[in-house]
Amino acid sequence: MASSKPQCPSLATTSRIHLRPLGVTKDDSFITETKNPQKRKLSQKRKTLLQLAAAPGHYQAKVPGAARELPTQGAPPAGLGHRFCSGTEATAHQREKIRALEPLKAKLVIVDEDCKERILAMRAEERYEISMLKKEKMNLLKLIDKKNEEKISLQSEVSKLRKNLAEEYLHYLSERDARKILIADLNELRYQREDMSLAQSPGIWGEDPMKLTLALKMARQDLTRTQMELNTMKANFGDVVPRRDFEMQEKVLKDLQEQLDSLRDDYEEVRKEHEMLLQLHMSTLKERDQFYSELQEIQRTSTPRPDWSKCKDVVAGGRDRWQMLAEGKNSDQLVDVLLEEIGEGLLREKDFFSGLGYGESIPTFLRFDGTVENKKPTKKDVVNILKDAWKERMAEEQKERFPDFFFNFLERRFGPGDAMAWAYTIFEYIKLFQSNEVMSQFHAVLMGKRKESVYIKQKERIAQLLKEMTNADSQNEGLLTVEQLSTVLKSAFPFKTDEKIQELMEAVGWHPSSSNADLLNYHILFTEDEEGQSTPFVQKLWEQYMEEKDAYLQELKLELGLELHEDVTLARMREALMNIDPTLDKQTLNSYLSQAFQFPMTELPEEGEEKEAGIVVQLQTALEQLHMSDVRRMGPREQEPAS
Repeated sequence: MASSKPQCPSLATTSRIHLRPLGVTKDDSFITETKNPQKRKLSQKRKTLLQLAAAPGHYQAKVPGAARELPTQGAPPAGLGHRFCSGTEATAHQREKIRALEPLKAKLVIVDEDCKERILAMRAEERYEISMLKKEKMNLLKLIDKKNEEKISLQSEVSKLRKNLAEEYLHYLSERDARKILIADLNELRYQREDMSLAQSPGIWGEDPMKLTLALKMARQDLTRTQMELNTMKANFGDVVPRRDFEMQEKVLKDLQEQLDSLRDDYEEVRKEHEMLLQLHMSTLKERDQFYSELQEIQRTSTPRPDWSKCKDVVAGGRDRWQMLAEGKNSDQLVDVLLEEIGEGLLREKDFFSGLGYGESIPTFLRFDGTVENKKPTKKDVVNILKDAWKERMAEEQKERFPDFFFNFLERRFGPGDAMAWAYTIFEYIKLFQSNEVMSQFHAVLMGKRKESVYIKQKERIAQLLKEMTNADSQNEGLLTVEQLSTVLKSAFPFKTDEKIQELMEAVGWHPSSSNADLLNYHILFTEDEEGQSTPFVQKLWEQYMEEKDAYLQELKLELGLELHEDVTLARMREALMNIDPTLDKQTLNSYLSQAFQFPMTELPEEGEEKEAGIVVQLQTALEQLHMSDVRRMGPREQEPAS
């Protein structure tokens, strides 16, 4: 046989570490350092993704300039006994590599053209928005000019009315004086005519002429006195206009003043809107520039989003099962689903588990040296075992620790010989399938991240809610109207806001367009599938419980006014809890304090005792302990006055 020729290395083999498989995008949000268990979990995720990406058939589009980092495919390790090819063979090998990278170049050209088209589309949209803003500005300027013209016309009309009023007043004065003169002349003529008639026929009256003359003299005196009073009244009130005319003119003036004020207000509003539009325009320009800069930065640094549809070919069950698993999930959740599918396959391939030893950091139910058998159960089997464990735990007095109870339960169920194997098998399953409610909650309780009372109280609240719905079902048909269901939810959760109640109603399947008379089967709301997954209604109840607990603890932190690294005393924590939740009874308050300070309730000092000042704990530790426990609000923050 001919001796095989040494292969020619084309690029440095050390550049292999810079390649990443296509479809795996590195997200910086996964690298935030929070807690050691989360670090280990994220590192395991990255290792698994890198192992998946190393499989043949995966590629990654690199940004321009990464050609110098391409690895040598199939290059043998540089060791003793290997020789390099001549320059001609190396050149031929490099050309083959260049031809192999031609599809990558075409893909980069397509991506570049796509980005340019998006940029042109964004610029066209911005030009259109700018033109629309200019048109709106011109319309506003025209409106302002129109308002100014109306204001000028109204001012001219007001001045014209004032001029007409002055002319009418002068005409009235002249008419008044002429009327006075005419009345005086008429009175004089009448007196003369009466004197002449009396002098010509004195017997007409049948009275004594002296008496008549005296009466006439007295009448003239009365007339003179009356005339003087009349002249005095006219002199005092001659320039007074009639009330009807005054009220009419006053009404006209008031209407004009209101119109003027309205025009001023409209003008001021238009001016403010114009200023706001200018500010909005400036902020839009700044946002446009910022978005353009971000776009350039994204084009320079970002990689394409993964094509999750490719996973349907590698996930058991094909396209239909992958669509069911991926429905309504984001990229982070899809990564978890993919890791669970991969982890399940790896678990089934593994026949034995290695024991973790007898260290103090090892949980009691996992302390073993050697290898244990992998029982390879299904998810349904594991969920059923965990449900049975919960039933037995809730039925007993709960005297032993939960990890010890779990191992004793496995010994009673599978025997002492298989208990350790089942413990390792179930632990690996619940650690892997964190998206499963039963497994994730059992894992949190088993590892001490959550108190078992949280799970038990939640089950009790759900059972109580089902009981209230059953009581509201007077016909015992398993059906409730939308209105009855809303009433039951408000009665069962009196401290939930209307928005929270509406979220629960939407989780049931209610829509704003639905009728209050629609019937709902409330038993379906509390069912579970074969893998222990509950309905969206129960999931929404759990989400709201966790949100309300976080808000309650945040309110407690604000009431204390301390930083997380500072210490808090028992007395101050007691006072803060009573301030934010005045309806707390003594037993519940002592329970919260016992959990926060890790102090037995029987040894907890009473309020006002000197021993209170000596019990101190770091605020962060206290809040973490309360978050692990069943903590919730017992009443409104401020007591409502009694009616």
